Amino acid sequence: MQNNKNWQIGSLFGIPLFLDPLWFLIVGLATLNFGFAYQQWGNLVAWSAGLIMALLLFTSVLLHELGHSLVAQSQGIKVNSITLFFFGGIAAIEEESKTPGKAFQVAIAGPAVSIILFFLLTLGSNLINENTLLNFMVRDLARINLVVALFNLIPGLPLDGGQVLKAALWKVTGDRFQAVHWAAQSGKILGYSAIALGFVIDFFTQELITGLWIVLLGWFAIRNANSYDNVTTLQETLLKLVAADAMSRDFRVVDAEKSLREFADVYLLETSSHQVYFAASDGRYRGLVKVDDLRTTQRSEWETKTLQTIVHPLDTIPTVTESTSLAEVISKLENEQINQVTVLSPAGAVAGIIDRGDTVKCLAQKLNLRVTESEIKRIKEEGSFSPSLQLGVIAKSINEF
Repeated sequence: MQNNKNWQIGSLFGIPLFLDPLWFLIVGLATLNFGFAYQQWGNLVAWSAGLIMALLLFTSVLLHELGHSLVAQSQGIKVNSITLFFFGGIAAIEEESKTPGKAFQVAIAGPAVSIILFFLLTLGSNLINENTLLNFMVRDLARINLVVALFNLIPGLPLDGGQVLKAALWKVTGDRFQAVHWAAQSGKILGYSAIALGFVIDFFTQELITGLWIVLLGWFAIRNANSYDNVTTLQETLLKLVAADAMSRDFRVVDAEKSLREFADVYLLETSSHQVYFAASDGRYRGLVKVDDLRTTQRSEWETKTLQTIVHPLDTIPTVTESTSLAEVISKLENEQINQVTVLSPAGAVAGIIDRGDTVKCLAQKLNLRVTESEIKRIKEEGSFSPSLQLGVIAKSINEF
């Protein structure tokens, strides 16, 4: 889900483009950096060239991210957005590639674009008169694209090199989850190393801005590597847990031969809370009783009609088996936009029910997540996951394999 604080500035190839508000800060800093470098051509020209270079820098970043996005789209993967922000850019790709080879293609596409830009700009600079501002700008932009490519190829998530490493480990081990964990660990090590290097630079060289920037990059790497690690752990858990682990028996079984009047008097008047009812007779479940169906039945018929006449048979309602993975359960809830799903035993009897709150409660217990009872109650009542959980998207990405 796109952060609503970001500003949409357009779209390319059907991909929405966003700017993070902090992007303007880094554009300002880049303008200052280039402006001071070009002072020999005079203040007005230098600062104008500095601004142009700052914008060209982010145009290069945009093309880098577009490389990832277009390759992902060619594999049938949806790209939700490209966002330019303080540390560069990021393409929000909805799903993982299906094979290590395809994952490698998406990962390497960005650095490949930057390398191509480097060679094209270097060639272009050779065609421009030396010692001109334009020549300096083109050569600087070429070097920047080379640095962007090489930096992104550092083998640790969240960098492209980490994605390449993940694809390689996935190919070797055959285990995508383990590959992500190892690539994330590499990213964390690199992040902590960058933070240490930044402090060393600050202490020994007094280059405070350079050192601080490296520390920030290290912090960013650690935070995102942790995010990859946590999401992967969640994916693994969603596959390991099954419907039987999350289902509740918060339902009531009623006699299918009861009249609608008896049912209303005995069950509906005794409680104001929402209940789930299944009708049974002769030792067999006949189906789900939807209270709303009573409202569509004439009151004059309540005395003569039985629950059997309004039940929804089990083969007509959303159901899963006890062994269905939690990922599939969540995908069913989201894809069919239903509030709950019925869990059936191997014998075809009702074993339990699951709603979104039940899935979150089960995950919270398994992973020791801090989810309050009030939040679980809200999820049950509203029938929607918290946007911060993104469980629907995560479950969908797993089920694509």
